[in-house]
Formats: sequence, structure tokens, C-alpha cells
Amino acid sequence: MTQRARSGFGTRRRTELFDAMVGLFLAEGFAHLTLDDIASRLRCSKTTLYTLAGSKEQLVRAATVHFFRRATEDVEQRIATATGARERIIAYLSAVGTVLGAASDQFMTDLDAFIPAREVYEQNTRLAARRVREFVDAGVAAGEFREVHAAFAADLAATMMVRIQQGGVRTETGLDDADAYRELATILTTGLRA
Repeated sequence: MTQRARSGFGTRRRTELFDAMVGLFLAEGFAHLTLDDIASRLRCSKTTLYTLAGSKEQLVRAATVHFFRRATEDVEQRIATATGARERIIAYLSAVGTVLGAASDQFMTDLDAFIPAREVYEQNTRLAARRVREFVDAGVAAGEFREVHAAFAADLAATMMVRIQQGGVRTETGLDDADAYRELATILTTGLRA
């Protein structure tokens, strides 16, 4: 086997392990799992896990980054065919909600309690708000939306995204993250309509 072939296999195996780990964490959370538990569930050795990250904490953060990278790719694919700013916002926030819908309550609780993983979520929330602002700007420029302060609309979306991420919306309304994102899309685009 050539070095290039070994490298491709290593990258593929690494991706498979991260995909499986993300699936495990989304379904069950991660705080209660030891490295031995993770290795057993992924049918690999602890040594293999240590090739991915130097500690459980680093592994959890790396898996969280992997999840959000894949989620971003998925969301962007889902909006690729949307036309118009309103459709893009609805498709975007609905897709974010769908992606987050795969996360169990335990995962969200563990994510919120573990600062390095929570920081990854918060960074992705800021990036998502920036993306919404781009859609609002485009909609205003095209005359699809009334003249609004796009930064304010994006900040409003970001504020709700943070409340969704922190569990405040679930506590106050009973909506899970996925449904909350869908409601946000509806309210935001209805309020912006020209």
C-alpha cells in the first residue's frame, strides 16, 4: 500500500470514527461516557481514540466541531436551490432546526455544561446569525423585504438563537430546538415582508 493510499484510508477511517462518535453523542450525550465506553461502542481501541485527540475533553470538542462542520455543509446544501431571501431564510433556519433535531436532550444538556463544546455551539450560532443577516440584506436590496435595519434583524435572530441554544426557549415554551428554529424563521420572514 502506498503512503498516499494509507493516508486516504486513515482520513476515511478518522471521518468514520468521528461520524460514529457524533451519532453516539447526539443520541446519548457524552458526560457519562468514559474513553473505555466510547472505544467499546465505536469498536476501536483507546489507542485509536488517542490518535484523534489527546483526552476525552479534546475528543468531545473535536467531535462537536465535526458535527457543526457537517451540519453547516448539510444546511448550505439544503438552501442551494432556494430562491429569494424569504425562501433562503426559511430554508436556512428550518435546516438548522432539522440538523439540531437529531440532538437528544442529554446531548444538549452535556453540551451546555461543557465549556469547550458550548463555545463551539456559540461560535456556530454567531456564524448562523451572520448568514441570516446576509439574507436580510439581500432581501432588502432586492425589494423583497421592507427597509429594515439588517443588523438589528440579524441581532434579533442571533438573540433568539442563543436563547434556543441555552435552553431558555425550551423552558419557557416547551418547543425543542428544531421547532424553535422553524418558528423563528416564520416570525422573522413574516415581519420583514415588504
